[in-house]
Amino acid sequence: MSRARATRRERLVVVSNRVARGGNAARAGGLAVALLDVLKRSGGLWAGWSGNVQDGALGKPRMSAQGDLSFATLDLSQAEYEEYYNGFANRTLWPLFHYRIDLTNFDRDHYQGYLRVNQRFAHAVAPLLGDDDLVWVHDYHLIAFGEELRRMGVHHTLGFFLHIPFPAPEVITTLPVHEVLVRALFAYDLIGFQTESDLRSFTDYVTSEAGGRVLEDGRLEAYGRVVRAGVYPIGVDAENIRRFARSRDAHTHGARMERVLAGRLAIIGVDRLDYSKGLPERFRAFDALLRRYPENRGRISFLQIAPPSRTDVPEYKDIRQELEGLSGSINGEHSEFDWTPLRYITRGFSRQALAGLYRIARIGLVTPLRDGMNLVAKEYVAAQSGHNPGVLVLSRFAGAAHRADGALIVNPYDIQGVADAMQKALVMPLDERRERWRALRDEVMTNDVNAWRDAFLAVLREVDARRPR
Repeated sequence: MSRARATRRERLVVVSNRVARGGNAARAGGLAVALLDVLKRSGGLWAGWSGNVQDGALGKPRMSAQGDLSFATLDLSQAEYEEYYNGFANRTLWPLFHYRIDLTNFDRDHYQGYLRVNQRFAHAVAPLLGDDDLVWVHDYHLIAFGEELRRMGVHHTLGFFLHIPFPAPEVITTLPVHEVLVRALFAYDLIGFQTESDLRSFTDYVTSEAGGRVLEDGRLEAYGRVVRAGVYPIGVDAENIRRFARSRDAHTHGARMERVLAGRLAIIGVDRLDYSKGLPERFRAFDALLRRYPENRGRISFLQIAPPSRTDVPEYKDIRQELEGLSGSINGEHSEFDWTPLRYITRGFSRQALAGLYRIARIGLVTPLRDGMNLVAKEYVAAQSGHNPGVLVLSRFAGAAHRADGALIVNPYDIQGVADAMQKALVMPLDERRERWRALRDEVMTNDVNAWRDAFLAVLREVDARRPR
């Protein structure tokens, strides 16, 4: 078929594990929220799992549309859900890529199930592709997707973006199928990472384990292919979050929280219930804050919102039990009859409501043990008021820390250090809080989700323009 530039009408095709429509995006996770923000502006096709699990799910994708955005969704069978999603994706790749070798469970049946679902997604999407489509595949669930498209004879330009960390060679090589997995990445034309550290780990693997090399123009050569790889840190729809923070829902939730606070200062954490987020360490740091700085008793309140996810995975049940025990212990030790120091909530809130809660919190506490980026940190900054902004306390192991000059950067494993940083934030003068917030705001507003999309797609289009027709 002709791909003449004169008649070219490019369409963006995004493929991800979850597809979310409208208000369902938050339930599907932070990645889905970011992709929905991108696709609302660009239009195109979004393909992936519907989120539904039912036997007999094999078949053609279900098609629907909202304005310029089309959706192609597939259900998973129970076996696929267990092997692909709960199994290899979230009991093998997720812990391993977050440096939790101790929690990594490798099962060859799960791996085969992972490959089968990637193949089924590829066979569902391939017939939907037009001649000039750009295909952008997202995250660790679909590493093998591009390789299957290539086996089918699809010659489109393919981009892949990894939202989570890429581990050092010493870590990823503990996976028995590490070489097969990395080889699959070379089916793509452009591979994007969140940070320079992730790109460095990938490059180190290519040169030390795959026998590959870095070419003079920076491209990577291995397995008989040459790919572009780069750093494209994801952002948030900062302008939209600012509007959320001034919405009626934000005002309602903020006002309710202020009534509960009764003049106290608020600390807020918002995370999926996940062992990578450092929640037990965070609770212990809050306990240390009350012990080391007793003047804060009765003066501050910590709100931790942690909706459960992957509830079928045993490690997630364990962390929920641990947090319930810690919160009960902290409140039992420090509470007064008119003051509950820690409020731990395991349900989600709308993005508007969260923006209102962010806005009144003196501290945004974002302390993952390892995170690809962490968009909560950026949402907290975007929601703040310039008149009386709060302070971001941020883990050095979050990708967001690489461009967060105004944050208080902490080591989440250093319980006393995190407590000291919170104390510094609580007593920080207004002028310093404003100065730090302005630096963070400028970064969040400039490098937002649209800048991320444009940066990645600009390089993908450049690669596409150089491909032989």
